[in-house]
Amino acid sequence: MSTARADILRALSFRNISAIYIFIVLFVVFSIWIPEKFLQPGVWRSLLDAEALTGIAAIAALIPLVAGSLNLAIGAQVGFSAILSAWMLGKAGLPIALQLPAVLVAGALIGLVTALVITRLKVEPIIATLGMSSILLAGMAWVSGSQQILGLDPAYREIATASFLGITVPVWTLAGVALVTWYVLERTPSGRRMYAVGFNPDAARLAGVQVERIRIGTLVAGGALAALAGALLTSRLNAGDPTVGPSFLLPALTAVFLGSTQFKGGRFNVLGTIVAMYVLAVGIKGLQLAGSPRWVNDLFYGVSLLLAVALSQWEKTSRRGAAIDRALRGRKARGAAVDPAASAAGASASASPSSEPSRSTPAR
Repeated sequence: MSTARADILRALSFRNISAIYIFIVLFVVFSIWIPEKFLQPGVWRSLLDAEALTGIAAIAALIPLVAGSLNLAIGAQVGFSAILSAWMLGKAGLPIALQLPAVLVAGALIGLVTALVITRLKVEPIIATLGMSSILLAGMAWVSGSQQILGLDPAYREIATASFLGITVPVWTLAGVALVTWYVLERTPSGRRMYAVGFNPDAARLAGVQVERIRIGTLVAGGALAALAGALLTSRLNAGDPTVGPSFLLPALTAVFLGSTQFKGGRFNVLGTIVAMYVLAVGIKGLQLAGSPRWVNDLFYGVSLLLAVALSQWEKTSRRGAAIDRALRGRKARGAAVDPAASAAGASASASPSSEPSRSTPAR
């Protein structure tokens, strides 16, 4: 009974689900501060829909990060895919049935090129993805001419605006992507190998895991998901805008790192990422409704990212320290169990030499 109670208390602790408690605080504060705006049902429906693409981009960043590859090109991948999607529809004249698969393949190829730079050319992931981001930004400007691409098929906009049971297609798409990713990471051998590569690639390699293959696969999957977010972004805007894609980077990474401190004790996970993303979005929406200037958004996400990374590192350090403490306590306990026998052996050994001289000494 005590063990079950300890597990419940651990699950409900602030350290494990701090995002939930932060959400409660934000909800109470904004409900008292601006109830006439914050508590409107339309605000929450728009919030759910508006953050769906950020959620897909966050999962696209999460998958390679699980395997140890920080992808700083996520925002540029979303933006380039959005521009490419608009160009295929507006200027190349491709039908929607061909355009969407082509964009996904292009996103996967971008991920593949990035992965080969990292695994074959041995370039650090941060440098490789930063360079790829710059290349994609140049590609966006080249394809779009640094202008919006307009005149798209109106039917394409219906993809992002259509709803089922009152929930839009992007939200359903996020739910499907999150469910599949969660299943792969938490319930399959491939997911366990990905975590092993991310935690200790050398040990994973010695255990027979194909480290390079895992990293390539995660970056390809992340590129395809970023392309999906870009295609849905074009559908939502019904245009190709070369300025909106890169803005996905900061919210996506903030959600991933803050989410790693939730539910799994310092491990990147899907549920924590989605919860953290929407908690951050509630904070931003509340500040917007309260009339804060636009620069507060960047300040909020920047501070949140710093805190999230610090918390995730502290979580890993504290878990490592706890493991060392347990090991030391176990060693002391084993030593204490051995001490009585050692003392007895020492006593008999010390008694034996002292008796020998008495036998060898002649009687006087």
